[in-house]
Amino acid sequence: MDFSSFLLMRQEILLLAITLLLILTEIFIPQNKKSSIVHLAIFLFGIHTIVGFFAIEEGNIFGGMFHTNDLVHFFKNVLNIGVLILLLQSADWLQEKIVIHNRGTEFFVLMFASLLGMYFMISAGDFLMFYLGLELSTLPIAALAAYETTKRISSEAGIKLILSAALASGVSLFGISMLYATTGSIYFNDITEVITATNLSILGLILFFAGLAFKISLVPFHFWTADVYEGAPISIASYLSVISKGAAVFILMILLFTVLKPLMFIWENLVYVIAIATMFIGNLFALRQQNMKRFLAFSSIAQAGFILLGFIIGNQLGAATVVYFVLIYVFSNLAAFGVVQAISLETGKENINDYEGLYRTNPKLSLVMMLALFSLAGIPPVAGFFGKFFLFIAAASEGYYILVFIAVVNVTISLYYYLLVVRAMFLRKSDNPIPFFKNKLYMRLGLIITVLGILILGLYNPIYDYIFELSGNL
Repeated sequence: MDFSSFLLMRQEILLLAITLLLILTEIFIPQNKKSSIVHLAIFLFGIHTIVGFFAIEEGNIFGGMFHTNDLVHFFKNVLNIGVLILLLQSADWLQEKIVIHNRGTEFFVLMFASLLGMYFMISAGDFLMFYLGLELSTLPIAALAAYETTKRISSEAGIKLILSAALASGVSLFGISMLYATTGSIYFNDITEVITATNLSILGLILFFAGLAFKISLVPFHFWTADVYEGAPISIASYLSVISKGAAVFILMILLFTVLKPLMFIWENLVYVIAIATMFIGNLFALRQQNMKRFLAFSSIAQAGFILLGFIIGNQLGAATVVYFVLIYVFSNLAAFGVVQAISLETGKENINDYEGLYRTNPKLSLVMMLALFSLAGIPPVAGFFGKFFLFIAAASEGYYILVFIAVVNVTISLYYYLLVVRAMFLRKSDNPIPFFKNKLYMRLGLIITVLGILILGLYNPIYDYIFELSGNL
């Protein structure tokens, strides 16, 4: 293996170099200039995101443990864009709440370490690399969930996340061991050729699926979601909802569509039932929420149910619709969380009732939130409509008409509770509305990027054709 082979890991090496540079900067920078760490980290990660758009050749290294192709590379860029937006939206919070306690660098190290784990997870060529990436992506986020050490609810969120993640990882690893026992290999290519529908392999499939269903917050593995989102810092709740979930969706899709394709007659029924349960429970529980973080938590659970419509057909069309929907979901959910974070940082208010009369005092933030919620609800012509439309078309093309009808019913339910927030902002009046405030540069830039993403992905559909072409690499 020559040096050029390591260029297949260009994104991983560059992200690791940025992390090490931040650690060195923390050592040598004076105490009174610690806030510059935030600017440096965002600048370096911005460069990393731009470099990611340069093409990488398809190939594998380490005996097939690590592989990359155009689709994997594209999805890493999606994660990069999401993390960059999140960092922009978190910059003010970091400077005002975290850097003063001398914990700014640790935040970036933990987040970049988690992202590095996701890189390895979605580039895995065997279950060993997959599991190492899974653990590396999960453990730092548990620490970040408890990052606001002065708040008891934050510590509680960290404990709940680490305990739930440990259980999920153990279940997933047990399933992997059963698949290894029946196939004699941990390499994906070898397993695909020899796996058969024995009792042990089916049980291994179910346990493995359950472990990843935890990260995606699929019912009935969703119980941790609302509590952790509410207790964690908003930026970390956003990370869990968008980046962590997106990476888990992508790797689960790859494994089901390729490695476990011979067992599709088993897992398609599993996906069918879980999709229905996830959509209904996510939407019905979202109706009852007052806290915006819990509201978006159950909204994200319902969105995961819609994603499964693309899973169930198990082909190139399904893969394209899933990746396209996740791309739209990144911009839509980050826009909603960004507004919540901006208001919470300025006023400390996080309930839906607090948003009454917001349009009269902060019209721009209200419009961004409305656009994000309309996209999540699937209202044309914003991007979320096309994301759901393509998912429904894909499922209907394989004859899943009942499932599509159930999904349409759930879209109607979700439209109701999304409009509750819009009504509070635009139609309700408040004696004590959120006062006018002006966001700082980083937050404004982060929200602008999300708005552009929602509009461009809705109005410029050739992006879907490009993703469909890339999906042929599965």
